[in-house]
Amino acid sequence: MTAYYKQTHARGSSARPSRGRSYGRPYPSRSRYPRKSNRGAHAGARIDIARFINKAPVAEAIIAFTPQHAFADFAIDESLKKNIAKKGYDTPTPIQDSAIPQILEGKDIVGIANTGTGKTGAFLIPLIHKVLRNKAERVLVVVPTRELALQIEEEFWGFADYLRIGAVSCVGGASIGKQIATLRRDPHFVIGTPGRLKDLMERRVLDLSRFRTVVLDEADRMLDMGFIADMRFLVSKMAQERHTLFFSATVSSEIESLVREFLRSPARISVKRGDTAQGVEQDIVRVVAGKNKIDVLHDLLMQPEFSKVLVFGRTKHGVEKLSKVLIQRGFKAEAIHGNKNQNRRQRALSLFKDSRVQILVATDVAARGIDVPDVSHVINYDIPTTYEDYVHRIGRTGRAGKRGKALTFVE
Repeated sequence: MTAYYKQTHARGSSARPSRGRSYGRPYPSRSRYPRKSNRGAHAGARIDIARFINKAPVAEAIIAFTPQHAFADFAIDESLKKNIAKKGYDTPTPIQDSAIPQILEGKDIVGIANTGTGKTGAFLIPLIHKVLRNKAERVLVVVPTRELALQIEEEFWGFADYLRIGAVSCVGGASIGKQIATLRRDPHFVIGTPGRLKDLMERRVLDLSRFRTVVLDEADRMLDMGFIADMRFLVSKMAQERHTLFFSATVSSEIESLVREFLRSPARISVKRGDTAQGVEQDIVRVVAGKNKIDVLHDLLMQPEFSKVLVFGRTKHGVEKLSKVLIQRGFKAEAIHGNKNQNRRQRALSLFKDSRVQILVATDVAARGIDVPDVSHVINYDIPTTYEDYVHRIGRTGRAGKRGKALTFVE
């Protein structure tokens, strides 16, 4: 079995090894990674702080979801079922329970779901089955951020282990020559950000006319980041008769317009139950006059229940500085932000996922697409720019039916 199809495990430095994966395919490099739009810039100070408070009773009962299917019931390849079981999956989440059968029937889908609801599995499982049935099928997955692309690829390899199908993430952080070499091996799934995908098309190493299936994931975020023209360009280069899956956490007139433009008679699936996850208790931390903000954070992090904490700052410089201060104070901390290359960001994320560090300090680049299990707390050390950013930040905790806490510092 070649390295292209077989998973291997990479190690970090000897002092602090990483258990992040390497799949025999180097990650491609960054090119013209688009900046977030300025919509709502400097709006943080105008967000009503009451929106940061939602003291959900810890003992509140969560209504149990009764799925209509088990994974074993789905009409999918038996080897794929074995990989699903190997990942420990037994019963599907609501979005998976509703979406998988309809995608298997070839229907276009509009999925409205909060983060952490299992939507990646909802589209990967039926699309992997689709490719296994016809190895000529090619699937394009378009996402707003590098982190989300890598997260989806990691999830893909869990489902596709030893199935002899391939995937590549078209994101930044390594030599574009290596990315091109991987694309020339003709992977079945191409997962990437719009700017990078366009770059590869301009280099004539990515031909979308062969792709008959497209997933537009976190479409609302791509809209916010100014990717609408790129999305239209990418879709226009695909086969006219295509299978389109569209996922968004929010619904707006702009989103509805995109749905009408890109999809044909789609099935609509909504499992969203409000702006923020039901299991996230939200509160503010007032920093009183004369009190040092970093000391307040220090005191919180010393409490035993703060076991796995994601701390958000507004700027790259501020995030890097804060992580160094926390390390000087004896905490195990890492930082991820735009000034770190992809390898360093992935290593920091792996250490946090594996609970080798207690604290990950991040800019909003981490607010989307990062799926880290068992985050106990999200702390907004700096107030987010927009309420939407706040929603996506705190969505990193209270995932998959678990409870979490979100605290926002107010000075």
